[in-house]
Amino acid sequence: MTIDARTASTEDRALFTPLTIRGTTLPLRAGVSPMCMYAAVDGFASDFHLAHLGRFALGGAGLVIVEATAIEPRGRISHFDLGLWDDAHVEGMTRIASLLDAHGSVPGIQLGHAGRRASVREPWHAGAPLDETDALAGNPPWQTVGPSALPAGPNWPVPTEMSEAEIAESVAQWASAARRAAEAGFRYIELHGAHGYLLHSFLSPISNTRTDGYGGDTAGRIRYPLEVIRAIRKAIGDEIILAYRVSSVDGVLDGGLGIEDIVEFSRHANAAGVDVIDTSSGGITTDRSSDTRVRRGFGFHADFARAIKAETDAVVACVGFIVDPEQASRMIEDQDADIVLLGREMLDNPNWVHHARRALATDEFEHWDQRFGSALGPRLSTLQRLAESGETPLTRFEQYSGA
Repeated sequence: MTIDARTASTEDRALFTPLTIRGTTLPLRAGVSPMCMYAAVDGFASDFHLAHLGRFALGGAGLVIVEATAIEPRGRISHFDLGLWDDAHVEGMTRIASLLDAHGSVPGIQLGHAGRRASVREPWHAGAPLDETDALAGNPPWQTVGPSALPAGPNWPVPTEMSEAEIAESVAQWASAARRAAEAGFRYIELHGAHGYLLHSFLSPISNTRTDGYGGDTAGRIRYPLEVIRAIRKAIGDEIILAYRVSSVDGVLDGGLGIEDIVEFSRHANAAGVDVIDTSSGGITTDRSSDTRVRRGFGFHADFARAIKAETDAVVACVGFIVDPEQASRMIEDQDADIVLLGREMLDNPNWVHHARRALATDEFEHWDQRFGSALGPRLSTLQRLAESGETPLTRFEQYSGA
């Protein structure tokens, strides 16, 4: 791993310095966080995904991570999640990876298994567990699985406790999905180990009450995630970046994982083959009465990211209400994180990186696709001239009205 440590200046802020991991160079430190779109059919990527994700590459993001992609059908959050459980899924994913790469972004993908939080409706239908009403509409619920037969919260279905044979099969499914992701051309593969999904649920004592070798003490609870990491690293080789999203704290009233537990796990994950720890939080339960979620403020995971960065050798990525270019660059400069990932902010403004360059540096349109920059440069000159003359978009109407 090589981190470019050039001194930042007005023209060359830390946000825009490159970062090289396993031979792959992120051209800058701002990327797009994985965000589920619930637009797939039977796991297949569509033109929607191509258009949606391509905007971010054209917008200048250094890394674009495809949404949580299921390693098996039961691992989908909803019926409409992307998948890589079948070789037939690779073709559509290859189109996405190729497009991102062609426009300057490192192509990334998040692999996931929703575990006991699977089989739900889309967020605009409250994200509630599927039931017989959904079955009548052609979207039947399925039996969820987890480390223990404990539901995610009140009125949630009880998952089937996975046997050791099922755990071994699941490890193989993770590795196969990662192999397919590599075949599709993704150079950054992230494992979703947060938000109460399968990997997280094995790690947390809130959801894992097993008494065999996959439960009990810390060594037992981290066993399955570490087996997954090692199997994936073996499947993808040494040249692809492997990241792992963590919930930095469980955020529950009684028990659960704290940041010190995640720092310890991050050390183990790094030793097993993970390069990047992506910091998030919460999600181990849907029970709001016992949920003490981290207060949402600007950069609200930065302290967690800083702790992991200070105590491990991993590259650290941070998400969580990162909205302002100055804020993002200072997080890199102050050693809170090595990479900042933006989700909803990028949805609102896919050109966020280009606008950040203009805000922090002297770059106007140098890094835009020339087909855009050649048109936007003259536009900016005209806008500046009009501003200097005092003319506004409403001047003409004010003249007509005699104002």
